[in-house]
Amino acid sequence: MLKIAWNELYCHSLPTGHRFPMIKYNLIPEQLIYEGTINDENLFSPILIQEQDILSSHTREYWEKLKNGTLSKREERNTGFPYSEELVMRERTIVQGSIDCSLFALQNRISINVAGGTHHAYSYKGEGFCLLNDIAIAANYLLNHTEIQKILVVDLDVHQGDGTAEIFNNDHRVFTFSMHGEKNFPLKKQKSDLDVPLKDHADDKEYLDLLDWNLKSVIQSFQPEFIFYQAGVDILKNDKLGRLDVSPVGCKERDRMVISTCHENNIPIMINMGGGYSHSIRDIVEAHANTFRLSQEIFF
Repeated sequence: MLKIAWNELYCHSLPTGHRFPMIKYNLIPEQLIYEGTINDENLFSPILIQEQDILSSHTREYWEKLKNGTLSKREERNTGFPYSEELVMRERTIVQGSIDCSLFALQNRISINVAGGTHHAYSYKGEGFCLLNDIAIAANYLLNHTEIQKILVVDLDVHQGDGTAEIFNNDHRVFTFSMHGEKNFPLKKQKSDLDVPLKDHADDKEYLDLLDWNLKSVIQSFQPEFIFYQAGVDILKNDKLGRLDVSPVGCKERDRMVISTCHENNIPIMINMGGGYSHSIRDIVEAHANTFRLSQEIFF
């Protein structure tokens, strides 16, 4: 069974003014249940992550500031959110959801977090609407508590996974692969194990050809035992922040390529939704819903 992490905190604890397009976190499971792709049994509600798991990927100094609300004004601005205890609880719940999904993926070969993909959070700071790096924390959890010792992060959000790259800069057990807009946020990029920068207005063919070649090459050379997939839909042509020309069909084929590759190679995969900032919330939800539909179709 496809297990999916969702909690009401994913949306409702966000500050006023930041809830669009974040309402997608409620709309995605509602749409999937309505159409019959999933039912209530697929969903589970994660609890708050424990402090020791956070410290596997973040410095104690940063975590203490976040926990106690003592970030400087500049540090708070860099996160993109006004600080609140509820916001930290939301982040802790999302991160635990990614850990839980990783463990479900070991059992069922695939699992999905409706939220997550907070790849701009560094070991020592928050940035770009990301306070804690759920991909890094979940990856470190697997490395510390399971037999998994080789993890591939496939980050296909339009923005580089700079925080994830920083956290795993010296850890050869985790290979970070980021395919992103060359001129998009963040202005100063980090060095992933493999960066594939895309020119503005890259279309379906260019995008999918690059992904196909690089994904196959990395899997063949690195031989991962587990994959984290950051499935942001901000690559779409109508995305307000994306600057690429990928169509909804191309975005769906991207997901099919990654998910099918994992299925064919018997590699467990855990998926995060990542970004999506189209003017139409319907377009965002539909693009994300395709990821769940393909997961059911290919694995179950």
